[in-house]
Amino acid sequence: MVSKDQKKDVQATPAASRRKFLTGAAVATTGAAITGFPMISVAQSPITMRWQSTWPTKDIFHEYALDYAKKVNDMSGGRLRIEVLPAGAVVKAFDLIDAVSKGTLDGGHGVLAYWYGKNSAMAIWGSGPAFGMDANMVLAWHYYGGGKAMLEEIYKNLNLDVVSFLYGPMPTQPLGWFKKPVTKKEDFKGLKYRTVGLSIDIFTGLGAAVNALPGGEIVSAMDRGLLDAAEFNNTSSDRALGFADVSKVCMLQSWHQSGEQFEILWNKKKYDSLPPDLKAILGYAVESASADMSWKAIERYSQDYIELQSKDKVKFYKTPDSILAEQLKVWDGIVEKKSAENPMFAKVIASQKKFAERATKWQNDTNIDFKVAARHYFSKKA
Repeated sequence: MVSKDQKKDVQATPAASRRKFLTGAAVATTGAAITGFPMISVAQSPITMRWQSTWPTKDIFHEYALDYAKKVNDMSGGRLRIEVLPAGAVVKAFDLIDAVSKGTLDGGHGVLAYWYGKNSAMAIWGSGPAFGMDANMVLAWHYYGGGKAMLEEIYKNLNLDVVSFLYGPMPTQPLGWFKKPVTKKEDFKGLKYRTVGLSIDIFTGLGAAVNALPGGEIVSAMDRGLLDAAEFNNTSSDRALGFADVSKVCMLQSWHQSGEQFEILWNKKKYDSLPPDLKAILGYAVESASADMSWKAIERYSQDYIELQSKDKVKFYKTPDSILAEQLKVWDGIVEKKSAENPMFAKVIASQKKFAERATKWQNDTNIDFKVAARHYFSKKA
């Protein structure tokens, strides 16, 4: 039906009004069609990202990578899907960052210490005593004290086309697994030992013959006698990887990796191609996964600590204070040497030290000694 106003328009200006009339009629007809039939929605195909971790499938670290992927997949409502492969599925663990940079992989999960050979400064995020900061404080320095900008500068100078997110503060790592307890610095002389990052320099300084191997290769090397001792990370990873099958002695506490964290990597071109809301999901999922990993670690590591002793008959020993003090002396020499060789190393160390000076004072002055309460409730009474 044509309205009175439309009739007036047709009579007043025949050509123009006719076009207006036909357009209005078409819109009305389309509207009737929309209301008359159900709306058909064409679902957008999800963006798929192929990832690889630097960890074996059985390691809890690979589980952490899967946890992050699940958070992203769930929060994106199916628009983005990360598929996570274990170490070696596409490239070797130590080759991950190059594969991500080149676009062979869209992303990955690892640690900065694995890229130590590209620039020694990268190992500062995970190796050494971090001037008395724990892993969570190192992450605070990274995100609020200038560390993030310096890491981005390092990657840019290395022509690595990646976007990096650090997360997941790790507890202090053990000194390692040995054939017998070590009691003094001299026990390291000539010891065939596995570690990574700047920890290589620390244990070399103690006298060990160091070999850097990915996590999945350590136990086999110990079993074949290629290693006398090794460190990896925590009770859950160490138990899953089979350390208790080749050693019954684990030394706890060390300065070599007392504040390490994980790294989530993205190929920069792939990351930049995402819409802003999906980029936001990737970032907020990092924060969520970081908290979740911290809680899960306490739950799982404490259980495996007990089972390594009760079921696997492992004996744990505290690292002697004399060895811990020696590690700090060796570390001071490493910092002096690397700072002279590498301006970026000096820059990162100076930034971390400046942040740590006030952060450690605040933490140590503020926090109570929780050991006092633990001893009160759980130590055996005489």
